[in-house]
Amino acid sequence: MTVDKPTTDTPSGSERASGERAEWLEALAKHRHFLRFTTRDLTDEQVGTRSTASELCLGGLIKHVASVEQGWANFILNGPSAMGDFSTMTEEDWAARAAEFRMLSGETLAGVLDHYADVARRTDELVTTLPDLDTTQPLPEAPWFESGARWSARRVLMHIIAETAQHAGHADILRESLDGSKSMG
Repeated sequence: MTVDKPTTDTPSGSERASGERAEWLEALAKHRHFLRFTTRDLTDEQVGTRSTASELCLGGLIKHVASVEQGWANFILNGPSAMGDFSTMTEEDWAARAAEFRMLSGETLAGVLDHYADVARRTDELVTTLPDLDTTQPLPEAPWFESGARWSARRVLMHIIAETAQHAGHADILRESLDGSKSMG
């Protein structure tokens, strides 16, 4: 499966939302598109190729973004238990997390993109139907979070968009390093 033109080919739900929610969904759809667009016309092998000094590959980056988005959407609904306890993670847990950044044997670009589309639909539905974007949850215990901090659903959505945009930029660098193609320009 390839993405060959700039469209929002993952339904964003923004047609069912209005105001702020429609704006969140439009911004998220735009950054998702740029992330997916970096894989246009590539093979499964190419999206699994490390094209820079980084451990990252395009397919793994999309897997990671999907996992992060899914985790944060679950956090909005279920609080910190949805994220796990980072202080008790084992070496195996960290290894599984690192595998998010690689294409594993048997994984395909089509499968990765389909999974990301499923995650996106679920998040978009959540944004559309959540009764209150001001609802907060305590952040899980992790060295990178302030102890005792809480995030609203709105703040989580901002984080999902920022994470997606940041990794879309990473993906553009990986793609340009792979074959010279760019998402823009």
